[in-house]
Amino acid sequence: MADNAPRLSSKTLEEWLAEVNRCERQGELFRAYDIAMQGLVDYPEAVALKYRAVLCIASTGATHQAMQKFTALALNEAAATAPSRKLRMDIATLEARLAKDDALAHGGEEQKYRLREAARLYQAVFVEETAAANGEAYYPGVNAASLFLLAGDRESASMLACAALKQLASLPSERRGYYECVSEMEALLVLGRLDEARQRVDAARDMFPTLHAVGYRDLASTIRQLHLIVSTNLLDAAWLAGLAPPRVLHYLGHIISAPGGAGRFPAEQEGEIAAAIEARIADAGIGFGYGSLAAGADILFAEALVRHGASLHVVLPFNKPEFVDVSVRPAGNHWVKRFAECLAAAEKDGTVRYATEDRYLGDEALFGYCGQLAMGLAILRARHLCAEVEQIAVWDGNPPNRPVGTATDILQWRRTGRPQSVIRCGAASAPQNASASPERRTNRRTRAMLFGDIHGFSKLVDAELPRFVDSVLGAFSKVIDRYGSDVLLANTWGDGVYLVFDDAGKAARCALDLQTAMAGIDLANSGLPNHLALRIGGHLGPVYTGQDPIIKRPNFFGAHVSRAARIEPVTPEGCVYVTETFAAVLAIHNAAEFICDYVGMTEAAKHYGTMRMFLLRRASQ
Repeated sequence: MADNAPRLSSKTLEEWLAEVNRCERQGELFRAYDIAMQGLVDYPEAVALKYRAVLCIASTGATHQAMQKFTALALNEAAATAPSRKLRMDIATLEARLAKDDALAHGGEEQKYRLREAARLYQAVFVEETAAANGEAYYPGVNAASLFLLAGDRESASMLACAALKQLASLPSERRGYYECVSEMEALLVLGRLDEARQRVDAARDMFPTLHAVGYRDLASTIRQLHLIVSTNLLDAAWLAGLAPPRVLHYLGHIISAPGGAGRFPAEQEGEIAAAIEARIADAGIGFGYGSLAAGADILFAEALVRHGASLHVVLPFNKPEFVDVSVRPAGNHWVKRFAECLAAAEKDGTVRYATEDRYLGDEALFGYCGQLAMGLAILRARHLCAEVEQIAVWDGNPPNRPVGTATDILQWRRTGRPQSVIRCGAASAPQNASASPERRTNRRTRAMLFGDIHGFSKLVDAELPRFVDSVLGAFSKVIDRYGSDVLLANTWGDGVYLVFDDAGKAARCALDLQTAMAGIDLANSGLPNHLALRIGGHLGPVYTGQDPIIKRPNFFGAHVSRAARIEPVTPEGCVYVTETFAAVLAIHNAAEFICDYVGMTEAAKHYGTMRMFLLRRASQ
């Protein structure tokens, strides 16, 4: 899978920072982090780039990864050489923010203890910056007040909130921007002064669109913080909708028929459907649209989104020339031109991804894979923006008559419980069954694949190998056996394990269960060295299934098997890394069970190229 993430080189430090800030403001946090890390290759001592890299990955919810990166980049030490007092304060408050995020991942008394510790970090910065007469000292003061409130120390919370409000009130009017407005709102909420806080919403909202005022990352952070305080003080939260960021849309629908031809979306309904799409999008506050670009509904949605200033994010199921031949040109050559214009708009202000860059080869499963990827990416984007996400479909109302297509994707989305609406097309009469494709000896289908190995295995001596088989592979076997027929293929060679599943959720569960089993082995008591550790890589993609003439049983083949195999060698010990496609599908079907923390563009093994990689963990961790 590829996208149009920028490949920058020979930039000045200011240009790197400007590109990072632009992506942050647009809510492209993955890309912002990747660009900051690219910039650090050219400017390894740039404190501002280090700060923004950690801030961006923390803003995706990857707290553990952010804390590790904060340490790896030596940001504490770097603060002393920061070029400005503001940056030094930003780094100090970032450390406190990471402590806060870590605290919120815990529960009960442990959470309260950690929140108090994070509050004290903010408070120390507040005291220091106040003594230095820093006009922005209110910021750590308000954060300290909020965390003391969450920890149950209302007295300290009230004292700090009042002090921060006093500082904010002393600022001249020309210094009162978005951050001052929402900080004042937060302090008032800590004090329970809901009516006064609500009076600041319109002012904050008016400041949002102004140039350089605030980006989507900052807005999402504001909303999360205010919701925490409102919940703690048992206040009405409905008014916070006034601060909501633009919504995220997943769009889809039938391909339009050629003029005079038959189809689920007749060509003569184009004007009617276009008007209906326009009506749905015009005042819906949609800022981001995810979907494909087939002739008909897809392109009509894309054109409307671009017309209303939304960021367009396109996912194509296979290589562009074939996609045009299969899904665009049959409706008429004028749709090819419209396709090119929409694709150019996505390349300029959004992204273009390919579910696979391989050929179509008549495999309709690639369309289903593409649809799942687009849905998952929309959900992930909404999660990072703290935004609402919905699906709008142009559909004839008929149930699915094959495993892929508009009706199938509609049902998948409906099962998530997220908002969905339909624009009706066609005559809503039962369509003819799709003709079956001729059977092949091999057939591509989307599979979830795990590759694992034991770091340190190569150092074992012969006397240790039988103990390794009994203790380590024996423990793995017990885990794999619990999944029964859900495991479509299990293979091993030495310390390597290769597993194939039909379902990403079951594959994710098995991967984490294997890590739990590994952690539970008493290596020393088993006569094995303590340095042994398991690492697992996971990927989801379309692969061939066929009878392997060598091993005399079904096996799986294809470029995506190779892609999956290249992840495990770059995975840290004790971890499970998964690709963006794997993470996106989990976001659709298994969001309550798993979290995928972004770790950045990672160079795969054997020069396979870079891929967006995520750390898989259970949501309860």
